[in-house]
Amino acid sequence: MKGLSVDYPMYFGATSKIFKMAKELRKTETKAEKLLWSRLRKNQILGLQFRRQHPINLFVADFYCPKIKLIVEVDGNIHEIPEYQAHDIGRSDILNDFGITVIRFTNEQITDEIDSIVDKIKIISEKLMLEVKKSPPYGGLGGR
Repeated sequence: MKGLSVDYPMYFGATSKIFKMAKELRKTETKAEKLLWSRLRKNQILGLQFRRQHPINLFVADFYCPKIKLIVEVDGNIHEIPEYQAHDIGRSDILNDFGITVIRFTNEQITDEIDSIVDKIKIISEKLMLEVKKSPPYGGLGGR
């Protein structure tokens, strides 16, 4: 973890169990996750750094940009099940309480419409960057 502890603000108190889960998920990415990562990595969107399978509190975010507190989730078919949808809503509510914005795309959207998905992420990122510029440093939950 390059000297960062689980107490470091961008992890929001994630446990070692969540860190291990994130490490395993990095080894088993889906085709859609791999495609989206090829477009997010190396600061390709507005110079922002995204992290892959990033531990946050009780969860692992598919992609997370700590600078603007944006999570991009890639949802497979299981997310169409009503019980899982309720879980996703509850998870997003908790993450929103940390000041994190969560956006979701399906595997199919990413594989079929990658350019428009990247454009949507750019638009949302631009809006969040403006909010970051307006807010005082280290403000809100977890700081910046």
